[in-house]
Amino acid sequence: MKHLIPEFEKLRARYPAGFESSFVLPCLRRIQEDRGYVADRDIDALVEYLGVPRIQIEEVLSFYGQFRRKPIGRCHIQACRNVSCSLLGAERILDHLTKKLGIAPGETTADGRYTLSTVECLAACGTAPVLMIDDTYHESVTPEKIDALLGTLP
Repeated sequence: MKHLIPEFEKLRARYPAGFESSFVLPCLRRIQEDRGYVADRDIDALVEYLGVPRIQIEEVLSFYGQFRRKPIGRCHIQACRNVSCSLLGAERILDHLTKKLGIAPGETTADGRYTLSTVECLAACGTAPVLMIDDTYHESVTPEKIDALLGTLP
């Protein structure tokens, strides 16, 4: 994380003194962009750098679902399981993905290629069921669309 300190200092200039706890979120986001996840050593370094209690950082990490605490595969597949998606076949989609990839939600394939996750909501209820692969939404997915998508991923 030390190599990010110059970036953090530029960002910190935007925050008034005494608002270090508000600065936790952008720091964590940048750490994850850099490493791919937030490691325990990153939390320790951020506690020291910001001078905030560890619990403040842990609260942010546990509240926001986009933060990861362990490495993921090269392709991150997130399946929405909210009501709209569930009513329109999310469970069938998730079942197809688990069979096709050979992993359960929360796992990464042995070759490190795919990580499969479930999320509470991807905010695309009108085009359910929805997947997000890395930063791209895929709407109105079907098992056939999944097979075609998987064939195009790196």
